[in-house]
Amino acid sequence: MSDWREVLTQLVEDRERALLGYAYLVCGNATQAQDLVQDALVRTFSKPRPGLTAVKAEGYVRRAITTVYIDGYRREQRWRRVQHLFREEQAGSDPTTGIEAGTDVTAALATLPPRERACVVLRYFDDLTVPQIAHQLGLAPGSVKRYVHDGLARLELVLGPLEDVRDPSPDGAPRPSQEGR
Repeated sequence: MSDWREVLTQLVEDRERALLGYAYLVCGNATQAQDLVQDALVRTFSKPRPGLTAVKAEGYVRRAITTVYIDGYRREQRWRRVQHLFREEQAGSDPTTGIEAGTDVTAALATLPPRERACVVLRYFDDLTVPQIAHQLGLAPGSVKRYVHDGLARLELVLGPLEDVRDPSPDGAPRPSQEGR
């Protein structure tokens, strides 16, 4: 049985870049991506997990990245609803500052709400099926389908029509072509 320190070292040495890239796709900010990876590593390795390998640990870390991101977003939204009770509202702040509609996928992903963004990233960047996403995020498969559908619709508004990426059958397998009917 390998020591958790060895597993952590191997994971960081071999997969740090991939984990940072994944976190960046989830949050859209390089600094926040580093924080997400750090928090996910702490969450993963703070509990004893017998038989943990670097491959299994990467799965735990990826799930923790999306969980930490969504939790942070929820916390921020709750604070926004009550912050006016604690201080005066700042005049002239534009909530759309920093959001640009362009052809860059990263910028387009930044416009999505966290759950939609997580589902779209897991579906099209991690290539997970709907049931796998549902299991990973603790959602019903129907909810995942709805988040992916809504996310793609929002992405089309920013990026223009997307090429045949409409999802899904329940297992995530492509549907037979509708052309020629």
